[in-house]
Amino acid sequence: MPHSTDPHEKLLQQYLDGKCTPEEAQALMSWLQTTGHHRALLRKMQEEFPEILASEPVIDQEISDRMEARLLQQISAPRMLRMRNRRIWLAAASALVLLAAGAMYLFSPKQDQSAPLASNHTPVAPKDIAPGSAKAVLTLADGSTVTLDSAGNQVIHQGQTLVQLQNGQLEYDADNIGQAAGYNILSVPRGGQFTIVLPDGSRVWLNSASKLRYPTAFTGEQRLVELEGQGYFEVRKDAQHPFIVKTKTLDVEVLGTGFDVMAYPDEKSMNTTLVEGAVRVKDVMLKPGQQARMEYSTGCIYVAPADIQQVIAWKTGFFEFDNANLADIMRQASRWYDIDIDMNITSVNQNKAYGGRISRNLPLSELLNMLEANGARFNLQGRKLIVQ
Repeated sequence: MPHSTDPHEKLLQQYLDGKCTPEEAQALMSWLQTTGHHRALLRKMQEEFPEILASEPVIDQEISDRMEARLLQQISAPRMLRMRNRRIWLAAASALVLLAAGAMYLFSPKQDQSAPLASNHTPVAPKDIAPGSAKAVLTLADGSTVTLDSAGNQVIHQGQTLVQLQNGQLEYDADNIGQAAGYNILSVPRGGQFTIVLPDGSRVWLNSASKLRYPTAFTGEQRLVELEGQGYFEVRKDAQHPFIVKTKTLDVEVLGTGFDVMAYPDEKSMNTTLVEGAVRVKDVMLKPGQQARMEYSTGCIYVAPADIQQVIAWKTGFFEFDNANLADIMRQASRWYDIDIDMNITSVNQNKAYGGRISRNLPLSELLNMLEANGARFNLQGRKLIVQ
């Protein structure tokens, strides 16, 4: 945002930089809402926001992400906003995200349309930790490995199979019927995320610290893949060849659908959440909107309605917490930011629940700032985060 002598524009910049006091933030919000002119401006922003996005594709998402993060810090003190107030929180967040995009549109010079798109990631301070990105390692059937990221496009020849890497997505030739099948492994490290289109056209999003083992061609009666970690699946329908997701604890049988499987060994349970279609977990057939949770400690399976938006928030670029304790949040942070967590579980208040939503495109400090606004304390030493 360019330099301005207007005190309210300066306040807006301070707000984005996290330097506003509560009194200054309140003054900014009051200024935007106290006069008919400013209220009309806000309404105009909301009305024209879709057109602004369509006509200005280079608007930097950093502005929206940072505004939302700062909003949550201000409105949640002295605790993060509980999800029972979620409608109010989302409405407020949406209004200020609209405001942020509108401010970028009103106060910034129009950029050269031929310029490359800016990164979605906020610039990271030297001692801060950058968010994760699209990266993975592909292990071929012969044991050789290929490092993948979002920077380059390439074609990998594997026998008669062609594998294309394009824009951070790995895609197999969908016409592999009758070819000999070898098994590949796509490994996504901590601090990574990746998408793959399987030989049958099914698409899989893999979260950080996850692995998917799959054939280069589906030739048998079943389409079997093996998952460690977390993946979201959009499975191509084929009633004659059921799709099976095998984990270390149980198998999920798919009949053509969209669903999420979370099977991290350091979590308390393996969760299968159905978005659309149908899946079977052991003898339980899930309906859209349901989640089957298998407790690792007992092996028991529980089925309950799921908050779909929260479950797949990672896929759409967000952390979303609903009554999560600090240990739950730190496990997710460890995987996405590729950091080690040092936390004495006995000294942390496990009864304190947090709820909220923040972009995964922001550096680690933004997440920690939100938590610190609600009583948590941290000390970052290199890539080791000490929870005090």
